[in-house]
Order: sequence, then C-alpha cells, then structure tokens
Amino acid sequence: MDTPDRVSVGVLADRGLPARVITAIADDLPGVFAARVSGKTRWRVEHRVEQLPLDEAGDIPMRALSQRHRQERGWDLLVLVTDLPRRAGSKPVVAGIDVEHGVAMISLPALGAVLVRRRTRALMTRVVRQLVSQRLGVEGDHGGRGMMARLREALAPAQRMSGEHQSAATHLALVGLRGRVRLLAGMVRDNRPWRLVPHLAGATAAAAGTAAYGVITSSFWKLADALSPLRLTAVTVVSILVMAVWLMVYNHLWDRPSEPAERRKALMYNVSTAATLAIGVACMYAILFALALLAAVVLIDSGYLAQTLGHPVGVGSYLNLVWLSSSVGIVAGALGSSLEDEETVRKATYSRRERERQEGNRRPGHTRTSRE
Repeated sequence: MDTPDRVSVGVLADRGLPARVITAIADDLPGVFAARVSGKTRWRVEHRVEQLPLDEAGDIPMRALSQRHRQERGWDLLVLVTDLPRRAGSKPVVAGIDVEHGVAMISLPALGAVLVRRRTRALMTRVVRQLVSQRLGVEGDHGGRGMMARLREALAPAQRMSGEHQSAATHLALVGLRGRVRLLAGMVRDNRPWRLVPHLAGATAAAAGTAAYGVITSSFWKLADALSPLRLTAVTVVSILVMAVWLMVYNHLWDRPSEPAERRKALMYNVSTAATLAIGVACMYAILFALALLAAVVLIDSGYLAQTLGHPVGVGSYLNLVWLSSSVGIVAGALGSSLEDEETVRKATYSRRERERQEGNRRPGHTRTSRE
C-alpha cells in the first residue's frame, strides 16, 4: 500500500450540540492531527452540518453515509458526530470505528457534560489515528503526544471491544460506574433541562401565583417563622420531587419496554429523564425564589411583619417566608402542568434527536425500545 502524503478528513455533524462543538474546534484539527497523528502528512479537514438520517432500526447508517459522502466530496475518511446515545450490546459506546469503510462515529453524550470540546478533539484524534494507520498505512508519529495526553487516554473510562453491529468493526465502550455517570451527565446536558421553565407556561403561572399568595398571607408568615431550616429544606426537596414525578407519570415519560432485555437498556434513559426533570424543576424553583424575594421586599413592611410575628425581624425572616412560599408554589406548579399537552412536555424534556427516535419507535410494527 502506498502511503499518502495528504489525507482529507470529512466531519459530518448533527445539528445542535454536535454542530456547535465541531464548528468551534474544526480550525484546530489539521494542526492537532499533524502534532498527534502524523507530522509527515498534510491534513485537510472539512466539516458540514446536517441532520444525520436514522434507519428503521433507529441507528445512523455509517456505511451508507461513508460511501456517499466520500465519493461525492473526495474525502479519504469520514467522522460522524451525533448527540444520540449508542450501545454495543449492554455497554454504552463512545465511538464506533469501521476501518474497512473509512468511517467512525462519535457519540457526544458519552463524553459527559463538561470539557466536551476538549474530549471531542482528543477522541477525534484517537479514531483518525486508528483509521489512517489501519486503512491508509500512515505511520503514526506519537512523539507529538504529550505525557498528559497519553495519561488521560489511558485513564479514560473506555475500552476497545469488537463490534457486534454491521455498522462498525470496533467500538470504544464506556465501562464501570464512572463511565455510566459520564454518559448520564451527557444525556442530561443534551436534554437541556433549563428549557423546562419557558416551555411549561401553565405550570410556571400556577407556581408563581401560589408563591405570590404565600408572600402576602399572614398565616404563611407565621408558619414560615415557626419552621426550622432543616424542615424547610425537607419541604423544598419533597416539592421538587413531587413535581418531577408528577411530570413523568402524568405525561407517560417513563419508558417501559415489554422485553426484559430492553428494560435493562431503558433504565439509564429513564434515570436521565428523571434527572432532567429534577434539574429543570430546580431551575424553576430558583427563578421563583428570586421573584418571590423581590416581591416580599417590595410589598411587606418590616415593621408590619415584626408586629404580626411578635418579634424583631431581619433578612432571615424574609428568606424563610420566600423559602416556604416557593416550595408550596412548586407543588401547585405540578398541578398546573396538567394544563400542558403531552407533546409540549416532551419538547421541554427531550432533545430533538431523542424525540425523533421515540416517534420512530412508536410507529406500528416497531418492537424495539426507542433508546437502544
């Protein structure tokens, strides 16, 4: 095999987070490949953003995309970047590598919730190194890889394993508790739980109205003054859990496949849904607390509050009142969420890609879980 002195790498990124990450690091990739893969090769990297299609099984057809794009664009290699979680058997996959067809796929959720750009750059280097060495015969020049880079790669919670799917020859799979926690964090980040507040107008309105009522009601003042910080904390935690559970149960967000094997696979995704809702409700609580505190400071005279409570008041008295009012408001928000239709809640909870795959899974005749 003649070793090429130039290698063209195409990167096809899904819309959303993959597109933002690849756009941010694309200009650095030729230099990174020269430093960490082979300094004797001239690297050309092109990236495009488009929605990666799904086949009937809910997977991205790596081979078909590789054949089409490499022929049309003259790329030697193709790297796909998606925000879909992927699995090889029971193990979550960081990347799939098909040397025969010159294609690899990176799953961003498996990279976690932080340092996503740096991890994507490092993983891109790793899969390109394997593709060019085994497919194109490019001798790797590892001298440019620093000790810390090699150490990070060695300590990463991933291991190489043979592929079972026809779309990939080998996989980098997450292993151990640390790997699963990283995947869970990445899945929650991809769902963007902070979007819950603007999407659930009915729940937000009910929560705000109830909190406002608590702020101006003297019985709430006395109750908040009598409760200890520990009890107020318990009320807050319970209220957030109540709303998260209500949203999940009322809107049928808990995935319950019929087959036992599919239930095990769906567990991680149900946990990510629960975490997404809990964080989203916590964001709603934080906003509600800030608004209620502003209202309390503006509306309640400290002298009148002291007269009602029967003792001098300070900042703590206002905070306790807002604390209790916000917690009760969140419980009311759970009831208010009943005014939202199920599709609105799904849009607020799941990423576009996850909704697309769930919709495909609900088609007649489809028996697999939507998140395999």
